[in-house]
Amino acid sequence: MFKSRILLEKGRIVFQASRIFGCPTMENPHHCSTSSADLANMPITNITTNINCPVNPLNSTCCASHVTTLREQGKPSFPLKRALIVSKLSRYEFERYRHPDLSEVELERVLRRRGSDYDMLLYHHQLHKECEDIVAAALRDAGAETRVVNRFDYTEANIEWADAIFPTGGDGTFLLAASRILNNAKPVVGFNSDPSRSEGYLCLPKYYSSNIKEAVDKIKNGDFKWLHRKRIRITLIGDRVFDPPIELHDQQLLHPEYRFFDCIQEQHNSALQTKDSAETPAKKRVLPVLALNEVFIGECLSARVSYYEMQVDGGERRKIKSSGMCVSTGTGSTSWTFSIDRLTHQSVEELVRIIADESGLGPEVLNDKNSALIDKITSRFNNTLVFKPDEKKMAYTIRDLICGGIWPSRNENVRPRGYAHRIEVKSRCFDAGLVVDGGISFSFNDGTSAILEIHDPDALLTISLLPT
Repeated sequence: MFKSRILLEKGRIVFQASRIFGCPTMENPHHCSTSSADLANMPITNITTNINCPVNPLNSTCCASHVTTLREQGKPSFPLKRALIVSKLSRYEFERYRHPDLSEVELERVLRRRGSDYDMLLYHHQLHKECEDIVAAALRDAGAETRVVNRFDYTEANIEWADAIFPTGGDGTFLLAASRILNNAKPVVGFNSDPSRSEGYLCLPKYYSSNIKEAVDKIKNGDFKWLHRKRIRITLIGDRVFDPPIELHDQQLLHPEYRFFDCIQEQHNSALQTKDSAETPAKKRVLPVLALNEVFIGECLSARVSYYEMQVDGGERRKIKSSGMCVSTGTGSTSWTFSIDRLTHQSVEELVRIIADESGLGPEVLNDKNSALIDKITSRFNNTLVFKPDEKKMAYTIRDLICGGIWPSRNENVRPRGYAHRIEVKSRCFDAGLVVDGGISFSFNDGTSAILEIHDPDALLTISLLPT
């Protein structure tokens, strides 16, 4: 469908895009014969992976002995038979891909005219590639067969081939890799390829960016703990739940006719061919993606008020007007929702000043100029916003809640933030989107409902390395 090839030589890149995304083989595997009690405990796909498979495929005797030794020592066994490395799309590759007909000299001229630092783009691209090569070499030395793919070759066939996925880049690359793993059996372990420019919260600690072999040795030797990062399962109910989504990462890069997930476009076409008459009940669809960080719901035009109904844990349904809402996992509690909810030092200083005035406490007790006190209060509050990635709960935040009066009431029926196990939202919006991990947006207009839940089988399997 969509093909583009760029060949560069001597220090440049070889970059080929064949398809925007592979096609998951299943949209919703929950068969009608399955009981409703079992549905909540089923993974979104039926793909299974043996996480205790041999470590070294080149020597089966050695593999069996190694795994037996780890088990005897009470250590976990990591599947290192076939490793799929997911490469970051660097800014240089991005620009190369946007301008496939330009020579290198012409591309440099275009970038410099735009104000971009061409030399730095090339430098950081090479850093990514060097890290990628070292990761591949370390995995091969550990006995693994490796494949390196970019986002366009990250297909279902390559995923099924692999025992483990190793995104090499930053959090964006990790989220891309994780988005296609819809069970809790195939581990995903990320390496931060450029820690000077990326925090890489989802990747291994920055120390291992320059000590990759040490990290791989720890993985091989079982010096890690399994970590199950909870993810949000989304069920849409409405008349147009099979409308094709927009793939936001590619939207500015690709032509509009190619910006959708190939797989979901195909499923959409199939649904159109078999759709029932307008009188049939609303359709129900479990989305073929899981949210590792967060789900955002709101009008596509940020200046337009988002209007929706919200129900938390089966409680009373509330009508909400706001700038949208964000629902996060423990993994995402350090990301977007944290930025929305966190207190700044300026806010704390002003609150301390007001409290001191209202309570009559003197500056010897409360002083907004006491930087140590301001730091302590700010940190203490902000730390309460973060929770563990394996906790089975969601944090919700209503952005810019519009209240009935001029100022929010203390007894306001709607709490602008909180925790939940199940959230149901019904759209009353005009042109809204339900965005998963900032990468893919599903239409969420008037009358459509979304149910957000966390189920154990949907967790992402990853690791935490033990200290030396």
